[in-house]
Amino acid sequence: MPLGELAKRWPIAGQLGDYRAAWLTPDLAAGVSVAAVSLPSAVAYPAIAGLPIEVGLYATIFSMVGYALVGPSRRLMVGPDTATCIILASALASTGVVAQADRVSLTLLFSFLVGALCVAAGALRLGFIANFLSRPMLTGFLAGIALSLIVGQIKRMTGVSIQSQGLLRPLIELSSHLQAVHLPTLAVGVGTLIFLRALRYGLPTVPAAPVAILLAIALSFGIDLPGRGVAVIGEIPPVAFTVSIPPLDRLADPHLLSGALAIMVVGFGSGIVTARSFAMKDGRSVDADQELFGFGAANLFSGFFGGFPVSASDSRTAVNYAIGGRTQVTALIAAGTLATALILMAHALSAVPQATLGAILISAAIDLIDVPEFRTIRRLSRTEFRFALLTMILVAVVGVLTGILIAIAATLSHLLWAASNPRIAMLGRMPGSAGLFKLHRFPDAEPIPGLTIVVLQSALVFFNAEAVQRKLLRIADATPEGSRWFVLDAAAVNTLDSTGLKALEEIRTRLAKRGIAFGIADLNSRARRIVERSGLAKHLGEHMLFPSAEAAVAAYDAARRSGRQAPNAPVETAR
Repeated sequence: MPLGELAKRWPIAGQLGDYRAAWLTPDLAAGVSVAAVSLPSAVAYPAIAGLPIEVGLYATIFSMVGYALVGPSRRLMVGPDTATCIILASALASTGVVAQADRVSLTLLFSFLVGALCVAAGALRLGFIANFLSRPMLTGFLAGIALSLIVGQIKRMTGVSIQSQGLLRPLIELSSHLQAVHLPTLAVGVGTLIFLRALRYGLPTVPAAPVAILLAIALSFGIDLPGRGVAVIGEIPPVAFTVSIPPLDRLADPHLLSGALAIMVVGFGSGIVTARSFAMKDGRSVDADQELFGFGAANLFSGFFGGFPVSASDSRTAVNYAIGGRTQVTALIAAGTLATALILMAHALSAVPQATLGAILISAAIDLIDVPEFRTIRRLSRTEFRFALLTMILVAVVGVLTGILIAIAATLSHLLWAASNPRIAMLGRMPGSAGLFKLHRFPDAEPIPGLTIVVLQSALVFFNAEAVQRKLLRIADATPEGSRWFVLDAAAVNTLDSTGLKALEEIRTRLAKRGIAFGIADLNSRARRIVERSGLAKHLGEHMLFPSAEAAVAAYDAARRSGRQAPNAPVETAR
């Protein structure tokens, strides 16, 4: 099979086909760092759904392998996700199952179903829903994720147990418990963060996170950090890597299917935003349909090897980018490192301070806030800048999925409002220049006596037809006495529906009563067919349908020179 065809089916083959020796060092450093940062969430997240720790470990390791084989992104990392785990917990609760063994069995089935749904959605090319995510929204999303990551490390960095959620409430709660801050923990966290940022700017080629972890382990054993009250990862239970077959006889259970669909929507919704946000930093595009296959493989591997459903991981992807991982070899190294570490180095890893991991996440989060991009967006469009800020605040305050959904709703509402109130410009001539010019943009342009010609910069459909009709009639009412022709330049009208057609007929009728001929220029072929089939073309007269606005002006000039007019058909023929 040619490499191109093999790479299309298995993206990892394409990445390995053009792999460079110089990439191995950053991939190795990033893989070790991702493995280190993955461990705390792998241990902690299962508790959200009432599952044993090993389920999180299996999900973390094998989901990375599954995505690495099928996923299209070279740098995206997958793994346990807070929102996905919360929906999983809700889905498990709806089944009424209490025994832990049964919960684990259903969890594997949920992973399998989520993976199968992702693959099916990819085959049906349903990834288009990701097209509703704009560049400002992605920029704001990354900044919001960064703020969330930073605030989420308060407990690790200070030792203070924070119960509040959101952006400001945890900070307020911390301010009221400053006396409870554990100074040795704070010193380890802040010291690690300073070390990471110093290497980031002073020696950017040095893999800072792995070095920081090794130093933290040495410090932990050297001065007995746990004995001084500094929280560490702690004892890691023994694991066994075996294939686990979920209870496939319950695949058709509607309760499980609905729960799996909810998990799939949540996972893809947040995961595709993460994929597009980080791809934007590389100047790459994202194939949402192929990403669905990648997420599907990640969940299938997780389910078949004893894990729960997963999605794209913001924190692990951020660490991968910060360290400089180049391909999905990073994920394979991370999975292998984590598996090996759990088997051979569990005692050493158990001594890693939680504050060190928190500092690694904060350092990665700082690099996600793209201030120059915010400035560029603000310079280009104040409206888009507001949407970027809105997305950032929403993601940080109300969570990734809810924030994105609200931001998408706000963006679409703005677009619908703009589309329902389209801009209409009047055209005229410029002395000494050929062509037509917008009167509001060119002060030297002059209207054509007796001819009003306007350009509609929008589709003409049900939600803006009334507004367009009202604006055009208002322009017609303001035309001077003796105006004979009113021509609509429809070059930008890419869509015309029956409601828009009715508005055009009403305009023609109202103008005909005043003795003004109504014409349309530059209709596309589809819109022209609609006009002809409806009978409007007959009411206008073929002589009032023009190939271009310039042709309409030429026809008007010819009619005026010949001393004749070309009014519309009598009003009664329009019935």
